[in-house]
Amino acid sequence: MTKYGLLLPHFGEHADRDKLLEGAKRAEELGFDSVWVRDHLVFEPHGEMEKPNRTFYDALTTLTAIGAVTKNIELGTGSLIPFRHPLTTALMAGTITQLVGPRLILGFGAGTFDHEFDAVGMGGLDRVELVRSNAEIFRRVMTENDVTYKDDFFEFNDVTIEPKPVGGRIPFWYCGATPRSARLAVEFCDGWMPGRISMATLEKRIETISTMSAEQGRSRPTIAVIPPTSIEATREEALTHVNIPGLLAWANKAKFAVRPPSGQFETVEDLEGQLIVGNPDDAVIECKKFEAVGVEHLVFDFRFKFDRWFEQIELLGSDVLPKLRS
Repeated sequence: MTKYGLLLPHFGEHADRDKLLEGAKRAEELGFDSVWVRDHLVFEPHGEMEKPNRTFYDALTTLTAIGAVTKNIELGTGSLIPFRHPLTTALMAGTITQLVGPRLILGFGAGTFDHEFDAVGMGGLDRVELVRSNAEIFRRVMTENDVTYKDDFFEFNDVTIEPKPVGGRIPFWYCGATPRSARLAVEFCDGWMPGRISMATLEKRIETISTMSAEQGRSRPTIAVIPPTSIEATREEALTHVNIPGLLAWANKAKFAVRPPSGQFETVEDLEGQLIVGNPDDAVIECKKFEAVGVEHLVFDFRFKFDRWFEQIELLGSDVLPKLRS
């Protein structure tokens, strides 16, 4: 059965303690499976998608606070970017599980912006390989003691990190939409999570992941996705809250996307998979499309509507989740 989660309002003008803590508690009460955060160090809002406010609550700190006021809901990063030393992240992640239980999912991505890595002296590094390096270091130090390790980025000897994560190694997902991201997810990850991705592109990536997994004799990584979402009483009203030109501009910049027959993303219909919009019944139909192609964890992204965060949680939790699970 597909799991359903929420991207949290921890960035931009609507980042707010009550929205985060009370919203997460309400999401758990309504039966959502997970809550998720993004990650930045020097936040510069995406021009086509976000307003210019640079507020950004730290990802792991936010999840720790939410874990303290909830009991069972999963806590995911979609995605962390590798500007932290992996030993620091390993210590933080293990600590989180000790405090709130084995609920953490570490989604990692290479990051989009050079300036964030330049700011901490990591400019020019191969960030995709940094993700691989983090995954290997976590695999070792979260399960072993006296670890000695060396690669192109990190070197240490006889390191033991305590506390170890509750329940053993924390799931590690690759977050990205490119063909390479799908291949890497099979190579060394437990899951694969793109953000905005067209349905045709998603199907192609899942086919790659399924084929490679079978060839390697391993179970397929968990398939997840984070589509922008707007739910209202009518589709017309829901569309008024979404930056359609921004989504189209972003889609047309996606280098490896499977494009519509016209060759360009031009209409709302072309954004299938990159948007869940409409009334609750429309939302159910769209969610079932994701389920049909193999998505196992769907995270609703309400960044266009964080000013109506509680309304959206209630509408989804009351009118959409029950229909999806009936």
